[in-house]
Amino acid sequence: MKEYKLSGWPELPASYQRTAYQRMLHQMSQGFVPLGQLLRVSGLGRDAVRRFLAYLQASGVLVEREHAQTPRTLLVMDWIRRTLGGTGPRRQA
Repeated sequence: MKEYKLSGWPELPASYQRTAYQRMLHQMSQGFVPLGQLLRVSGLGRDAVRRFLAYLQASGVLVEREHAQTPRTLLVMDWIRRTLGGTGPRRQA
């Protein structure tokens, strides 16, 4: 999963001068943000967010990276897998 961050503030055309896009820019100006969070804060559909990210990439102000899973994330994912899937090691009580 990728995360996105701004390296600079872009000049936006009229089609992107809406609150939803400003919210995404604000989030990405604070640090790396996954696509799911951009979808939630903007309220836009996946295609619209991806088009906006492509515009930012073409403008040279978007930095992207692969999401690094933290040990806590791995523990939560393991717990979910064990709880819902019934697989994986179980702790003894």
